[in-house]
Amino acid sequence: MITQVKRSKHCNELRSGFTTGACAAAASRAATHYLLTDECIRQVTITLPNGDKACFELFRLVHTSEGVLASVIKDGGDDPDCTHGIEIQCMASWYAEPGIHIDGGEGVATVTLPGLELPVGEAAINPVPRQNIYDMAMAEWLACPPEQHREPGLALEIRVPEGKECAKQTISERLGLVGGISILGTRGTVKPYSTSAFSASVRQSVQVASANRLDHVVLTTGSRSERSAMEMLPQLNAMAFIQAGDFVGVGLRAAKRYQIGKVTVVAMIGKLGKMVSGHMMTHVSGHAISFSQLADIAAQHGADEVLCGDLANANTGRHVLDLVQASNNRSNPSAVTFSFSASRYLQALCCHAAKYATDYVADKVMIEFRLIDFDGSLLAQYPADSRCKQQSGSCNRLISPLTNRKNHNKDCRNEKHAAINPARPPN
Repeated sequence: MITQVKRSKHCNELRSGFTTGACAAAASRAATHYLLTDECIRQVTITLPNGDKACFELFRLVHTSEGVLASVIKDGGDDPDCTHGIEIQCMASWYAEPGIHIDGGEGVATVTLPGLELPVGEAAINPVPRQNIYDMAMAEWLACPPEQHREPGLALEIRVPEGKECAKQTISERLGLVGGISILGTRGTVKPYSTSAFSASVRQSVQVASANRLDHVVLTTGSRSERSAMEMLPQLNAMAFIQAGDFVGVGLRAAKRYQIGKVTVVAMIGKLGKMVSGHMMTHVSGHAISFSQLADIAAQHGADEVLCGDLANANTGRHVLDLVQASNNRSNPSAVTFSFSASRYLQALCCHAAKYATDYVADKVMIEFRLIDFDGSLLAQYPADSRCKQQSGSCNRLISPLTNRKNHNKDCRNEKHAAINPARPPN
């Protein structure tokens, strides 16, 4: 859901914004007010779910043949969300049955799969914003003299004209949310760069997969790795593929919690380089790649001093990959002594990351790691045979904070694991 980042006018602070749920509540209150009183207003004030007051400028407030249509433009502040700037509408009309009846219209998704907070077949208006919409409309209903009530009830239809198009930038359809976006927000406000929102979406994706009886999910670190994963694993349901980004750790813990049998992590060298050190949360501002550790592993797999020195002083994960592949091309296949193998080395990195991930889930989930190149081609994986359990062989003796790293790497080297040829395909 990340689009171009919008900056605050103030260099040292980022603006908070409003959720789709808060905008829907504002539009609903304005539409209800105009329907009941025939008073045209330009602004509307609501109470957010967190108890704060918020004032919204109205973008649209008109009588139509259906009732009253009101809308606001969603201001997401400096949160990089695709819903920033879209119009959130409410159509308010009289209803023959008592009560306030809330539904979704154009651009609001319909729930088609189990595993979410809402039943299948219902509009994707989450419980907290639905209650907020109800409360704001009810406040207007109660403030209006009963003799002005033309019918015993009200119908409120939430609409998002750009919702269907906006949903293409989200994972909504994979979660069974079809036809638009969800109306969300437990507080009413959004904080800029909310990592909690992203991690919650990863956790929810695993929960939905589990609720739909999937036993194998694939955590990817971005759109390129996801495309590659889908090509490698075409037999899996699309729901199994989850863009975890920097929150692979969240996905792993969720897989343990919701009793997923197997997790495949597909990543490129930058993210994998961090997970080799046991860092399952890989944000750029968090843990850096330990290039000295990557050099140490290379040394234990036959790399010479020159390569080890270059790896220890590498600048990026991509630099590491270039150095390793270039060195492999220079190796002497006729040498009697053990020569460095890029394929074995890259698989060892997958092996180390898999062990840490297994520890991360207390050995409750089968873990597979796949390393891909920047063109999406497969470089290495562990286990080499994805059908076997990763706990077999020398990876029982993988490095941990209590294990001697050099002894472990010697074991891995002597194990003679099979691996994928890391050579890039011809242009």
